[in-house]
Amino acid sequence: MNVSLSVNDLLACCGLLCGLGCNGGFPMGAWLYFKYHGVVTEECDPYFDKTGCSHPGCEPAYPTPKCQRKCVSGNLLWRESKHYGVSAYKIKSDPQDIMAEVYKNGPVEVAFTVYEDFAHYKSGVYKHITGSNIGGHAVKLIGWGTSDDGEDYWLLANQWNRSWGDDGYFKIRRGTNECGIENGVVAGLPSDRNVFKGVTTSDDLLVSSF
Repeated sequence: MNVSLSVNDLLACCGLLCGLGCNGGFPMGAWLYFKYHGVVTEECDPYFDKTGCSHPGCEPAYPTPKCQRKCVSGNLLWRESKHYGVSAYKIKSDPQDIMAEVYKNGPVEVAFTVYEDFAHYKSGVYKHITGSNIGGHAVKLIGWGTSDDGEDYWLLANQWNRSWGDDGYFKIRRGTNECGIENGVVAGLPSDRNVFKGVTTSDDLLVSSF
């Protein structure tokens, strides 16, 4: 399945389990929300940054979206749009363990310390050089590689907007725990109930025949 899940559902409806919305949160709490409460699709509840660069996305300076628990389209139902996780777990900080998890199960979530120079990133492999600590940040780690000059890096997707960085993506030095990027890696797996949603089983047919 290739399903985009709603950022708004997680930000607005998870509550204190996940944290403080656009003011920060807890990665493991978000995965537990996905497991126990489910997350609707992006089609049901799209992210508010859909109008170009007029809104920079989810940052502390902007209010957290309100939880509506209603799909924007009248053809979709909130409860039926939910998709669920079956597990939530931590990954060891060894880069080999992180790579193995991404290779086997797909992207993982990582948290790191943001410094002032990160806000000005445009391309290349990021390394903290200057500026003070401005807070923590969680992003999606989707892969890894080695630059032309031999520098190992992680490839990550940021969620500020596509005008930031390299079309919304960035690379950061791999193997040295740059800014704490290799600590606190968390992930989860989707539930089978997402695949079989709406499928009539033999038990359903047996019950309906009586």
